[in-house]
Amino acid sequence: MEQFLLYGSGGHAKVVLECLLSDDKQVIGLFDDNPTLKEFKGIEVLGNYSSILQNAKTIITIGNNKIRKAISETIKHEFGIAKHVSSIISNDSKIGIGSMILHRSIIQSDAIIGKHVIVNTNAIVEHDCIIDDFVHLAPGSVVCGNSQIGEGTLVGANAVVAPNVKVGKWCQISAGSSVLEDIPDFSLVKGVPGKIITE
Repeated sequence: MEQFLLYGSGGHAKVVLECLLSDDKQVIGLFDDNPTLKEFKGIEVLGNYSSILQNAKTIITIGNNKIRKAISETIKHEFGIAKHVSSIISNDSKIGIGSMILHRSIIQSDAIIGKHVIVNTNAIVEHDCIIDDFVHLAPGSVVCGNSQIGEGTLVGANAVVAPNVKVGKWCQISAGSSVLEDIPDFSLVKGVPGKIITE
């Protein structure tokens, strides 16, 4: 049985833990900086990150994209992939290390999911999309065909990115927004249709 370690003990870790267990993976420990935390959902807390248990793969179970990226640069373990059994993933798609494909999410043909990406509950990535590293597609979000989401961008809950649209890196697409045209890097987008509030 494939063994995993988690890094981070927030609410997102609960969901990823459930994904791994649903897929017959074994979670043997969790790293966390909280010195008072000794146990998490029946899993032993191992304290601050260390290079112990090198045979296990690691998932960074932290929702914040910037923090997840910073931590990824310090990890010496091999990264794994978490996939819930209820997700639908095309055999033609590619998923990068450290990524988390959560409950009832869908990844269609020839989509490319980068490293340490969160495809959250009921999120949809349509055919031929490119989702760059450290992106978070929040619950219910939809990225339509042939679109690209840049590194570190958050696509909020129930937001929709129209077909053939390129969203830049480290953007924030607010919940419920509809993105109909290309968005430059570091933008905040709100509304239907989505408008750039800041860059």
